[in-house]
Amino acid sequence: MTSKERLVIIGNGMAPGRMMDELFERAPGRYEVTVFNAEPRVNYDRIMLSPVLSGEKAYEDIIIHGDQWYADHGVTLHRGEKIVTIDRTAKTVTSDKGTVAAYDKLVIATGSNPFIIPVPGADLPGVITYRDLDDVEKMLEASRTRKRAIVIGGGLLGLEAAAGLKMQGMDVTVIHVMPTLMERQLDPAGGYLLQKAMEDRGIEVRTKANTKAIIGDGHVEGIELASGEIIPADIVVMAVGIRPNTGLAQEAGLACNRGIVVNNAMQTSDGVIFSLGECAEVDGQVYGIVAPLYEMARVLAAHLCDDTSSVFVHADTPTKLKVTGINLFSLGDFGEGDDREEIVLRDATSGVYKRLILKDNRIIGTVLFGDVADGAWFNDLKKKATDISEMRETLIFGQSYQGGAPLDPMAAVAALPDDAEICGCNGICKGKITGAITEKGLTSLDDVRAHTKASASCGTCTGLVEQLMALTLGDTYNPAAVQPMCGCTDLGHDDVRRLIKAKELKSIPAVMQELEWKSSCGCAKCRPALNYYLVCDWPDEYADDYQSRFINERVHANIQKDGTYSVVPRMWGGVTSSKELRAIADVVDKFNIPTVKCTGGQRIDMLGIKKEDLPAVWADLGKAGFVSGQAYAKGLRTVKTCVGTDWCRFGTQDSTGLGIKLEKFMWGSWTPAKVKLAVSGCPRNCAEATCKDVGVVCVDSGFEIHFAGAAGLDIKGTEVLGLVKTEEEALEYIVALTQMYREQGRYLERIYKWAKRIGYDEVRRQIMDDADKRKAYFDRFVFSQKFAQVDPWSERVSGKDKHEFRPMATIGFPEAAE
Repeated sequence: MTSKERLVIIGNGMAPGRMMDELFERAPGRYEVTVFNAEPRVNYDRIMLSPVLSGEKAYEDIIIHGDQWYADHGVTLHRGEKIVTIDRTAKTVTSDKGTVAAYDKLVIATGSNPFIIPVPGADLPGVITYRDLDDVEKMLEASRTRKRAIVIGGGLLGLEAAAGLKMQGMDVTVIHVMPTLMERQLDPAGGYLLQKAMEDRGIEVRTKANTKAIIGDGHVEGIELASGEIIPADIVVMAVGIRPNTGLAQEAGLACNRGIVVNNAMQTSDGVIFSLGECAEVDGQVYGIVAPLYEMARVLAAHLCDDTSSVFVHADTPTKLKVTGINLFSLGDFGEGDDREEIVLRDATSGVYKRLILKDNRIIGTVLFGDVADGAWFNDLKKKATDISEMRETLIFGQSYQGGAPLDPMAAVAALPDDAEICGCNGICKGKITGAITEKGLTSLDDVRAHTKASASCGTCTGLVEQLMALTLGDTYNPAAVQPMCGCTDLGHDDVRRLIKAKELKSIPAVMQELEWKSSCGCAKCRPALNYYLVCDWPDEYADDYQSRFINERVHANIQKDGTYSVVPRMWGGVTSSKELRAIADVVDKFNIPTVKCTGGQRIDMLGIKKEDLPAVWADLGKAGFVSGQAYAKGLRTVKTCVGTDWCRFGTQDSTGLGIKLEKFMWGSWTPAKVKLAVSGCPRNCAEATCKDVGVVCVDSGFEIHFAGAAGLDIKGTEVLGLVKTEEEALEYIVALTQMYREQGRYLERIYKWAKRIGYDEVRRQIMDDADKRKAYFDRFVFSQKFAQVDPWSERVSGKDKHEFRPMATIGFPEAAE
């Protein structure tokens, strides 16, 4: 049996992560892989640090390879271990913790170090660089207790840091030494528009400003400019550039210049040592953006699999700014020269600026601000050196205007050639995306991201990818995951949820104003969704707007086809008593209720109650101790149980007791759609736990938790979440799972659809494998229950809830809609 080659990787950033993806796809099992990561965590998407800083995403949202990925691929990951020595003779590396690993082949991916301006005070507490998650966490911590921030540097990172800190509530000033922002990527006109857009967000921008010193006594208190002006600050963020981290390679005697010198196969001066990422220098160039780093990863993976045909070739990569609401695209050479021409379009009212730089009737540079829809097309024309003579008159208006009449956007996408680049970050062309959709039967954006990586990094090409899906799948394309919430907005559910949190929007009018709703008051689709999102995100501050709920939730009963209502009192775990049964019988007789029926959720349903009798029915049921069973709710409805060890000779655990605990703990919680639970006392599964939203099957060794089942319009068995040993653990894990669904699910999206969309393994990772994440979900659920566990029947009977039973005709709510 041939032993595996030993591959050691120093660094666990995006470039080596992508290289491993490519390697395992090409040659699974060939290498025994060991990774040393100086950071104490798994691989994550550094491109998306800006949304984490702004609050639009969490760390968990930007993980590329979770713990399970390393386990599945047999990768040994040493977290929080920095390699300090490379012994090329012995072919070993040694970490700062004393770990020694032998290699047959070695990959150095040590990234870059942030450049610190050598000015007095640069070492003061409160001076923060911006390179990794630790830096982001420092900025977030500072934003909670401090007010004023200065960002030194008006490039990509600096502006993204400034926007994030502003969204965290800080007063932010950007200091930039050059006359315009992002001068390496934008022409002066584009820089002017960008500065205006930043200032419109309340961020002060100082250009042509040189920092003389950072001042403070024991902590940052401000900066002094070369002009003598002093600007107060509580923190200073350095975002003025990066330098390749070559120290380790230099000490090992490898050839280094600006970076670690490699050939076009990513091979260093030592034939068994390779380098890639921001630390590598190829053909005299170093790179700080992800697209060329991913190309390096592809090339290196090929050579590690003995494919010598793959070589690294430089290609210009578009620049995009990750600040919500600012659309910017820059590519190529936009300098001036006698041999160049330009075509410019300005629309001051719309805030649009477009500039194409031409040489010999070919595009060599592009700057787009405000409208970047044609970026991919201009990029394709540049890459192919297309002669634009015949389309010169309409070129600046974009692809849709070529050939005379404007094209439909879908037709414009269809006209793109198969080799047109769609995803610049990952170098993914149109043909690869459409081919994967067809060959693999992909139907969702998440599927396309998983199989092609398109739009999986910065996300700015998502719209193009969605258009390709619609183009390829035709009428079978279901854009549920990406379609706008309704006609009142162009935003999808996920973006609305993200922005509600990021902008701290705490009322429906605030959401509609800040997110630029097209309708003055919304509609029957968006108002209930917004109401739920606000209830979920701000349980202690937002007042539930009953008039933004459907009729059943407003009336706390289910409307029937004849206009009467059904009432279902809650029976904890399906258990009742003679007292409760007598009370129900008395109510049935007193109000001449025509039908009484046992439900599938082990409760009693009284059907045919007149609307005017509802408060009196509730009052009589309340005297017997009943609360609303919320059979109408987008929330927890029932917890079905079997008798378990109390009575059944096959029972392994107290399923009834656990079901009652779960229901009493979780009732009243609003969720994106209805939620049903079940607890079966043994694998015979009498409570039908394996087709519920969340189920528990009791076994001798504990409690097997299931999720994502369905037994309605869709029939689906559950997925196994995992096994826990105690009732307390079962409750904690189920509650955390429910809270995860509450925070991530789209309104009216059942658990099984949500889980399929985000991935069953991702649910397991967050709930079963990440104790801190699970505890945070659990704690947030418990906090929200302080405000949710109020019986609506007693509130209405007592007069505390004065909402009337009236339709929402003014915004199109049908009286009987659900």
